[in-house]
Amino acid sequence: MTVTVPEITHYAYRVTWSAEDAEFVGTCLEFPSLSWLAITQDEALHGIADMVREVVKDLYEGGEPIPEPLSSRTYSGKFNLRVGERLHRNLALDAAEEHLSLNQCVVRRLGDAS
Repeated sequence: MTVTVPEITHYAYRVTWSAEDAEFVGTCLEFPSLSWLAITQDEALHGIADMVREVVKDLYEGGEPIPEPLSSRTYSGKFNLRVGERLHRNLALDAAEEHLSLNQCVVRRLGDAS
C-alpha cells in the first residue's frame, strides 16, 4: 500500500488572538492537539505550518496514518439532524407558509445564518 503524503499547505489553518497568552495562536483543524504561539500573525501561521510539516514527516516515517486535508475530502451534501418535536413542527409550519419543502426551508435558514 502506497502512502500519499498530503501537501501541508492544503490543511485548514487558523490564527487567532489569545488574550490569555497575549499572543497570536496558530492552529490546524486536522491536528487539533497542535498549536503555536507567536507575537505576530505571520509568525503564528508559519510556526504551526512548520510544526504540521514535522508531524506529517514523523507520521509518514513511523508508518502512522496521516490526516487527509479537509479541502481534499468529498462531502455527500447530506447529514441527519435530530431536533425536538416542537422545533420540527414549527419548521414544518414555516415551510408550509413559505410554500417550501422542509428541506428547502432549513437549507435557506442555514444559508441565512452563515
